[in-house]
Amino acid sequence: MLLDVSGQPYRLRVLTDLQQFGDPDGHAAALGISSAQWSLFGQVWPAGQRLAEAMHGFDFAGKRILELGCGIGLASLVLQRRGADVVASDIHPQAEPFLAYNAALNALPAVHYRQLRWDVALPTLGRFDVIIASDVLYERGQVELIAEVIERCAQPAAEVVVTDPGRGHSARLTARLATDGFVLQPGPHAADRDAPSGDRVRTLHYRREAA
Repeated sequence: MLLDVSGQPYRLRVLTDLQQFGDPDGHAAALGISSAQWSLFGQVWPAGQRLAEAMHGFDFAGKRILELGCGIGLASLVLQRRGADVVASDIHPQAEPFLAYNAALNALPAVHYRQLRWDVALPTLGRFDVIIASDVLYERGQVELIAEVIERCAQPAAEVVVTDPGRGHSARLTARLATDGFVLQPGPHAADRDAPSGDRVRTLHYRREAA
């Protein structure tokens, strides 16, 4: 598919529909990914496109960035095109090959990728100045998982950008991140200002200053 992100075209390999499934070796099942969830990584969701738009104008100078739950990796591709220091991550076994293919489709260098479980620490991943994610608050229990992985991976002074389509858990994330010193930045994010009426996707931008 061909997608426009803030005036820039991106060619993307995606799954054709939500019925596709392929796990012959049981790798996804071993990671807790059911057949009903398997295809979710391979779509362009509204929150994912909004995160990509937010990254199109994001100030990343001198910052190391981690994308959580990257899926096909659109936001990471936008950052890669801009020359950012970005690491994409996901748990899905097909996320890495799709990300590599999409980087090649857009004549970009391969994006650094790490498979990452949110409930398992990965010390070799290091720490980041910015952590980004889209549509990761789809269940109430995800809030604590996201907050924990952010705390493990964030530098003492750090930013978090999450795009959420209004699943009802963003206030819990804001309260939970506040316990770790992150403050939600006021006002609508630039990526949300031109959204059509009725669009429920909201860009949440948190910041923590070094102690």
